Amino acid sequence: MDKVRIGIIGCGGIANAKHMPSLKKISQVEMVAFCDIIRERAEKAARDYGVEGAAVYTDYKELIARDDIDVVHVLTPNKQHSFITVDALEAGKHVMCEKPMAINSAEAKKMLDAAKRTGKKLTIGYQSRFRPDSMYLKKMCEAGELGEIYYAKAQAVRRRAVPTWGVFLDAENQGGGPLIDIGTHALDLTLWEMNNYEPEMVVGTTYRKLADNENAANDWGPWDPKKFTVEDSAFGFIKMKNGATISLEASWALNTLLTNEAKTVLCGDKGGADMMGENGGLRINGEKFSKTYVLEPNLKAGGAAFFEGVAGGSAADIEAQMWIAHVMDDSKPLITKPEQAYVVTQILEAIYTSAKTGKPVYFD
Repeated sequence: MDKVRIGIIGCGGIANAKHMPSLKKISQVEMVAFCDIIRERAEKAARDYGVEGAAVYTDYKELIARDDIDVVHVLTPNKQHSFITVDALEAGKHVMCEKPMAINSAEAKKMLDAAKRTGKKLTIGYQSRFRPDSMYLKKMCEAGELGEIYYAKAQAVRRRAVPTWGVFLDAENQGGGPLIDIGTHALDLTLWEMNNYEPEMVVGTTYRKLADNENAANDWGPWDPKKFTVEDSAFGFIKMKNGATISLEASWALNTLLTNEAKTVLCGDKGGADMMGENGGLRINGEKFSKTYVLEPNLKAGGAAFFEGVAGGSAADIEAQMWIAHVMDDSKPLITKPEQAYVVTQILEAIYTSAKTGKPVYFD
């Protein structure tokens, strides 16, 4: 395969801010078709990123019916992830679906089953894995530098940064608020670093405490409380089958100065690490010669792609490069596996369920 021909479904914010700019940089990629329910958005995307004569659609089924498309990127609101992905897989396309995998685990399972049934490739857009700090820490974990990781914190906390555009505040279309939107990044990153995907029990709480203040300070302007139908913060406690525990914090609006987004803290029996250093930098802690130490590795010197054949760039660029490389050559690794994203969705759903019922959720 010399060229990978891609169809984009959903030409809104995440498509323009992440996927299309990164794909445009890859010489083997041709974006040949664009679909959005707002035709003008698809037309603009085709002009900005498409090949000459790129097709424009408002019905995704017309796009996936084309025989000349190899890959589809599903970049729609969360509710649509599952059925569009399944249809695209069944139509013989490989699929990159933006996070979260789906609005619940039942829908995510349909995606996983469709990928296995069709033999087509599926990945989920968790670009935080591809940051230099994340990749460096992964290498440390794989080398056993931290030992057994038995406690972790997954943090995606904003003080006042509620997304007021699109359908972010709509529970029907999104399945939730900050937990499913940004908490999913922090949880995915933490599980990946730990290489632990076997939850045993989850307890969670969600809050909607600040959403009724229509005049609240907010990085992205005021919101309409009547349309704010999701939580503004959420917290979970996850016990894994091997005894490890993870605390998860997610908020769009919370009265705190302790803010970090898509960050993790790992505590092992040989050492620890966190992403809470100066300017959010990676810190490694441990003890040697009866003294404690803290190291902050220089991740800028020489770059930090860590993947053979990857040119580097932003986390989104590296994610796109790795994905396209895997599509073109099965020997290239698929870093974000759908089975892992499925577990993330299971845990997020369990937090929402626990918050609603006031009871812990146990996994088989």
